Amino acid sequence: MAGTVAVVGAGVGGLATAIGLRRAGWAVSVLERRDALERYGTAFGIHPTAQSALERLGVGEVLRTRAVPYRGARIRTPEGRVMASLPLERIERKAGRPELLVSRPYLIDALVAELETFGDVPLKLGENVGDVAALSAENDLVVGADGIRSAVRTAAFGPRSSPRNIGTVAWIGIADFESGVYGETWGKGRFFGMTPVEPGRTNWYATVPGATTADELRTYFEGWHDPIPRILAETDPATWTRYEMRHLYPALPSFVTLADSSGAAHIALVGDAAHAMTPNLGQGACTAILDADSLTRAVTAHGPTGLSTALRTYDSERRRSAQRVAFGSRNLHRFMSTEHTRLRNALVRRLPS
Repeated sequence: MAGTVAVVGAGVGGLATAIGLRRAGWAVSVLERRDALERYGTAFGIHPTAQSALERLGVGEVLRTRAVPYRGARIRTPEGRVMASLPLERIERKAGRPELLVSRPYLIDALVAELETFGDVPLKLGENVGDVAALSAENDLVVGADGIRSAVRTAAFGPRSSPRNIGTVAWIGIADFESGVYGETWGKGRFFGMTPVEPGRTNWYATVPGATTADELRTYFEGWHDPIPRILAETDPATWTRYEMRHLYPALPSFVTLADSSGAAHIALVGDAAHAMTPNLGQGACTAILDADSLTRAVTAHGPTGLSTALRTYDSERRRSAQRVAFGSRNLHRFMSTEHTRLRNALVRRLPS
């Protein structure tokens, strides 16, 4: 084996990183604080670049069999008037393949199944890593893939960069019918989105200033165009997920720390641990996958003796790119949820439709 690595966190970024580094010849262990992997049924948007990365990791089959293309999505007013198109057609023309949507459980299960093919990568659930220094002393590399409240990030960089609430509540769910209307509807201080996810089902998401109950959420979208009221009326609130929207602020000065004379391990951050963002651009899963792919390529190219160079390469390739996406997503949220809808809508109507 080339060296030892502990991956902290078993979400998309952590599992993808574990697969890539094991394929590169490293002895890998995965530590997850939860007692079960998160499989709640939201949809991930997978950009063509992330699709290619998943194929390199050996999990392209789940995209071919389980994902659905995302096409024909529009930005609408609450009355249903189309203002513009989402840029999905341009993405497909440029990449030669469409954006895909895949249910989170399918992608998580595919990553776990690929990890299990190696037969020697322990996936330890219920492991709450509190002593990152001790973990570092036992491994050549520690990968922090432990989300927005990352213990690995705090150990490496201190508490300055931390989760910040943005004052908006998000809800997500799955409707057991195909809406036939996809895209986003932007109102005053709130918006509602619908995407395909699999035959016979629709993924939906909504953001509002502060709804705390299902009834309050329904009230926010009374009178909006079909099928928004139907989705909220006909889906069981017990299956909805509610969370306070947050992002990582301020941006980190680096995604890596290098080993020093004390013998501490190298540390690299991926996914939300490195650049947690609002979901407005739908790029959270993609950036985590691209992080994993980049880190794997850098470590493979430089080998265990060149780990410092590999981590510098990874940071150079991914940090500015991922932080630009996070910055763009946060600004898009401000634009989408503004109270000043007249100017916003006038600007949106100037986009290609």
